[in-house]
Order: sequence, then C-alpha cells, then structure tokens
Amino acid sequence: MNSLSRQISLVLLLGALVVAAPARAQEFKVGFVNTDRIFREANTAKAAQAKLEQEFSRREKELVELGNTLKNATEKFEREAPTLAESQRTTRQRQLVDQDRDFQRKRREFQEDLSVRKNEELSSVLDRANKVVKQVADAEKYDVILQEAVYVNPKYDITDRVIKALNNTAAGNAASSAK
Repeated sequence: MNSLSRQISLVLLLGALVVAAPARAQEFKVGFVNTDRIFREANTAKAAQAKLEQEFSRREKELVELGNTLKNATEKFEREAPTLAESQRTTRQRQLVDQDRDFQRKRREFQEDLSVRKNEELSSVLDRANKVVKQVADAEKYDVILQEAVYVNPKYDITDRVIKALNNTAAGNAASSAK
C-alpha cells in the first residue's frame, strides 16, 4: 500500500470509530445502589437489628441498672462522707472505685460484643444485598453498579428495586423455611 492509501484507510477507520463510539456509549448502562438505605429500609436489615436488640437487651438492661446503682451509691457516699470516720470513708471510696471499674469493664465488653455481632449481621445483609444487586444487574443488563459516589443522578439509582427484590427474596426464604 502506498502512503495515500494508508492515509485514506486510516481516515476511514477513524471515521468508523467516531460514528460507532456514540452508539457503543449509549449501550453502556450504569446503576447506583445506596447501601445506607438498604441497611435502614430492607426487611433483612430490620430483622437483623431486631435480632441484635433481642440478643443484647438483657445485658443492656443489667448495665443500666448497675449504672444507676453505682450512681445512687456515689450520691449517698457524697452526702454521708462528711459524717463518716476516715477509715469508713476510705473503705467506701475504694468500694466505689472497684464498683466503677467493674461497671466500666462490663460496659466496654458489652460494646465490643455488640460491635462484633453488629458487624456480623451487617456483613450478612450486605452479602445478600450484593447477590440481589448482581441479579438485578444481570436481569436488566447493567455494565456497572456503583455503591459509593459523591453525586448520582437519581435516574441511575436502583436502590428501590434492590430493596424490593431483597425483601421478596427474604419473604420467599421465610415462606420456604416455614414449610
């Protein structure tokens, strides 16, 4: 091929690409899923939250009662301290410090246990949601689904469809496990 033929071929190829590029760009389909909304609104997330509340409510109540008992004992000590003998005052102060240390330890353990369980439950919800997102993406021919973005035009937000599909999947699982 001579130089002129190559140039003409190159121009034709570039022209074909320019014409084909907009057609290909229109085929690219993007969606967005708001995971925070899924964690707030999906039935599986609500069920996970209820499960956690049930699992930890007794311990939380015990901590509240222990905190109130400690507060009352501290207030009583502060009222009675001026009239107590030095040895009694020192003994009660040590008891209060020990009780407070025990309370703080139990509260810290409670928070750690709750945090671990919450992460487990949210991870399970996220795994289910991601499977549903994949199903929606496959069914509706999406090329990419984003979960985090600075800004998303609402027309690309498929969160409602994912929540609905997730709720339907959860309802189906509950019905099949009840049989």
